[in-house]
Amino acid sequence: MNTELFGVIVTFLITILLAFPLGKYIARIFKGERTITDFMNPLERIIYRFCGIDPSRKMNWKEFLKAMLTINMIWLVYAFFLLLFQGHLPMNPDGNPDQSPDLAFNTAISFLVNCNLQHYSGESGATYLTQTFVLMFLQFVSAATGIAALIGVFNGLKEKTTTNLGNFWSIFTKTITRILLPLCFIMALILAFNGTPASYDAKDSIVTMQGDSVQVSRGPAAGFIAIKHLGTNGGGYFGANSTHPLENPNYLTNMTEVIAQVVIPVALIFALGFYINRKRFAYVIFGVMTVGLLLLLIPTMNWEMNGNPEIAKMGIAQATGAMEGKEVRFGPAASAYWSIVTTIISTGSINSMHDSSMPLSGMMQLLAMMINAFYGGCGVGILNYLIYIIIAVFISGLMVGRTPEFMGHKVEAREVKIAAFVTLLSAFLVKAGTAVAAYLFATHAGAEWAVKPESWLNNPGYHGFSEMLYEFTSSNANNGSGFEGLGDNNIFWNVSTGIVLLLARFIPIIGPVAIVGLLANKKFIPASGGTLRTDSVTFGAVTFTVIIIINALSFFPALALGPLAEYFSMHS
Repeated sequence: MNTELFGVIVTFLITILLAFPLGKYIARIFKGERTITDFMNPLERIIYRFCGIDPSRKMNWKEFLKAMLTINMIWLVYAFFLLLFQGHLPMNPDGNPDQSPDLAFNTAISFLVNCNLQHYSGESGATYLTQTFVLMFLQFVSAATGIAALIGVFNGLKEKTTTNLGNFWSIFTKTITRILLPLCFIMALILAFNGTPASYDAKDSIVTMQGDSVQVSRGPAAGFIAIKHLGTNGGGYFGANSTHPLENPNYLTNMTEVIAQVVIPVALIFALGFYINRKRFAYVIFGVMTVGLLLLLIPTMNWEMNGNPEIAKMGIAQATGAMEGKEVRFGPAASAYWSIVTTIISTGSINSMHDSSMPLSGMMQLLAMMINAFYGGCGVGILNYLIYIIIAVFISGLMVGRTPEFMGHKVEAREVKIAAFVTLLSAFLVKAGTAVAAYLFATHAGAEWAVKPESWLNNPGYHGFSEMLYEFTSSNANNGSGFEGLGDNNIFWNVSTGIVLLLARFIPIIGPVAIVGLLANKKFIPASGGTLRTDSVTFGAVTFTVIIIINALSFFPALALGPLAEYFSMHS
């Protein structure tokens, strides 16, 4: 077997082997059972007392969402003003300047919503203060917010009839103290011992083997990179993200980082089964998501490992595959695996330049973000999948002439309307944003406020359209990766993607929480001979079909104008 391919298979198997016990551990935490991290109890009590929180207070779905949205609004204001004045604040040994208002607006929102769409370079665009106390802080709380919302949904699904989704503050706090902090500590140690910086020293001066004097950026990178992946955030401490040799020094760290970004989302699927005592239902979800992953991953790895066919036509051998934009220490197989994993997971970190991928590989990356429900980000992946389940239940009910039911509760017009709105909103944000950007670029309109649209693209034509489509798709999916041929640090891109980021983060969280809150409050209907089983392989296949049809209808025209047109133009 090809050594690179073997490395990818081992990486995936280790991820699943770690995710299963982690899922059981997560379920035990929120069930209130004894765990190895019970020593955190005193710290949690101090936090509750200091913040005036009653962790035993029950919350209905409206109170739960109110708590989540209120604290997120406070964090947004806090982050915006620190980024706006970071150049005048301490912990800035490299003398990095303030961020402009539009860039601070985009950066604060992006890290708040677990996207980390970076329109700046980490070394020069942020200071040690903002990297640590704004960006790293937001990477913790944004991941905890997503997981807390999911556990609230678990609470609604667990009971026959209830108005209680749990206490947001208690769930949120335990997510950080019991899950994210311990895992980040372990991962940061692995990175630091392999050469990732973990200090607050200023740039170092070195002399290369060629005799050149070079300034090398460093700082508290190890901890930042740990939560970047474990929290499915993806923001790079350095501008080059995990292609940077200090952010991802070797193949061991590459495996560690790609495992880290997948392990919690997969563990939460297993946790669902343990928490609500429906293991078969969780296994069906895991199976559908894994099939979706493989259908995106296998073709991508094949295209990247076989290289560019146009170069092959010139008689030039490509023994190592399509290496443009990739690091030689990882190779095309590990890079292709990362590119699909990071887009289905909504992490958005990179160990190769997605802009240099083969056209159809780029299409697979786009599809992964457009679907946004194969594993997905911390918590929100299953929330997105729940929307597809509600639609699948509704369609199945119509097919058999029976009122749709899910988990013993009738799915009525209100729940279906919410699910349809969330689904349609995603397609609207991506396509409307791309259409406006394409119009401005084509007409050179709005140069006064959009900073010369004609200068946005290094690659006009089909690939340039893909770059703009990718930017809005990444924003909508809370992903953060990009086709970096796009010049995006200007007022238009900072403001437009910032608005998309906010809407695409919170509405897909509000929708599922509201649906489950409404369902859980209804009378429980015991299963009968005519009840639709949602834990069957058949229903899994129906849900998968719904996912494919909805996304094909929503996004195929846009993909045809971008990566598909680029692919066929290569062979014309």
